[in-house]
Amino acid sequence: MPIRNHALTKEFPEYLEKIKNLRLNDLPFREACDEYNELDKQIRQLELKDIPTEDQHFSRMRFHRAHLKDKLYQILRSDKSANFYP
Repeated sequence: MPIRNHALTKEFPEYLEKIKNLRLNDLPFREACDEYNELDKQIRQLELKDIPTEDQHFSRMRFHRAHLKDKLYQILRSDKSANFYP
């Protein structure tokens, strides 16, 4: 199975301009994007090394990436700024 790049701009191309705008103007969004992109990069590197999917650390990383992606998507769909920190 090919290793897939899950970059936000590839996952949500319809929000490309909004992603760019929020990255420039919304620090919490930018920080979450950076964390998401770094995590995705680390996961792809592990996948290239054929890490077993049962590995707990690897599974937690994938779960965290999915959680971040969901939060970022919620922001992209809304008209609000990122509210990651209460």
